[in-house]
Amino acid sequence: MIRDFPLPDLGEGLTESEIVAWRVAVGDRVELNQIIADVETAKAVVELPSPFAGVVTALHAAEGETVDVGAPLFSCDTGDGDAGADAGADADAEAEAVAGAGPGTTAHAADQLEADASPGPNLVGYGAAAETGPTRRARSTALSADLVPPAPTTAETENAAPVAVPAARGSERPRSTPPVRKLARDHGVDLERVTGTGERGLITRDDVEHAASSSRSDAEHAERAELADREAPAPSGALGRPAETRIPIRGVRKHTAAAMVRSAFTAPHVTEFLTVDVTGTMELLRSIRDDRAFSGHKVTPLAVVAKALCIAARRTPEVNARWNDEAQEIVQFGGVNLGIAAATERGLVVPNVKGAERMTLIELADAITALAETARAGRTSPGELAGGTISITNIGVFGIDAGTPILNPGEAAILAMGAVRRQPWEHRGEIALREIMTLSLSFDHRLVDGAQGSRFLADIGAILREPGVALTMA
Repeated sequence: MIRDFPLPDLGEGLTESEIVAWRVAVGDRVELNQIIADVETAKAVVELPSPFAGVVTALHAAEGETVDVGAPLFSCDTGDGDAGADAGADADAEAEAVAGAGPGTTAHAADQLEADASPGPNLVGYGAAAETGPTRRARSTALSADLVPPAPTTAETENAAPVAVPAARGSERPRSTPPVRKLARDHGVDLERVTGTGERGLITRDDVEHAASSSRSDAEHAERAELADREAPAPSGALGRPAETRIPIRGVRKHTAAAMVRSAFTAPHVTEFLTVDVTGTMELLRSIRDDRAFSGHKVTPLAVVAKALCIAARRTPEVNARWNDEAQEIVQFGGVNLGIAAATERGLVVPNVKGAERMTLIELADAITALAETARAGRTSPGELAGGTISITNIGVFGIDAGTPILNPGEAAILAMGAVRRQPWEHRGEIALREIMTLSLSFDHRLVDGAQGSRFLADIGAILREPGVALTMA
């Protein structure tokens, strides 16, 4: 039995995904839950397991192609049906059509009802609900006499060259057997456009397979031509403009652009800046690195800033909240799911550390390291991207001091940490070389007043200036 697997909604409410790589090919045997493809969702590459065991009969999209949720992704022969009976029915029906077709002849009884396959089973946790069983569609039983050509005489058969007889047109569908019609559906072939080469215009398996092959060749040729047009540098015009390279907007870049536009033009952003002497924090990090008890843990300035943010958010809960426009409510979160912006080859992603406020500095450092490695490898799961409450972006790793970060949609604040630089600074009444960092806090002014945002930012600065201050904060 040939079963189609439609692309499921991967839990993010998305409408499409891009095929990154196929793990199987047509003709491969797959087992239940074997990974068959990598697909890119809004911000993550997800491994799709097969809900069937069987032989792959068709891949309905090429690598790099975008597929709508609910559209067929691949087809698999699960072997549920009786292949021998199917072939026998095919042979019997063709024989009956050859021997018995004529004016007033009715089609084979099996040709009077056609089963529409129900959707395949869903992956656990997402996808549309499967239907309970197949539905049947009645078809006309009588084959009109004027559509059936008369049988040729023996002399005509011996002397005439083989001629392909066009399939019947009109209110009746083209003459074919049930297995052949099923094969046509599996390959997406319109029998109305197929010329039957069997006796009296009967459409055979070879006719369908030839039509499917021609269709694939045409589609591949058109796709190659379109790709060449996209990637080829545009010739310089009469105005002397330079050559152009056009890059399709899709995947992570497409989602990020939409999210940033939605955030920038929905939430009224305010950005505040604070320049801090973080020499105390840097000395703490150097002592941790030299301590054997912490070997194997990558504790960075980002981890300390993250810990300081969690402590400060407890003191100013307004920054850890969401504006619910539909319900006209402000939703304050009881915990911190801390988003960490990560630059990857596919664009910016913001996975989050769940329950960050409950973690020690070392635990938080390990969680951030794991998230960053997973994101760079393109293996961030949809669950790691969902549910963030407040975020940090580390622009300092690029040598940048400050900026005006845009909020993640649904969050009230985002903190940008700049580069740590040694520079002259007032310290204990004297000028000394100190390690300095600038913090940039953007917040949604509907949720956070200026005083609240300033207090939150000042608390983070105080902890970075003197990490021991954290012990005095309730």
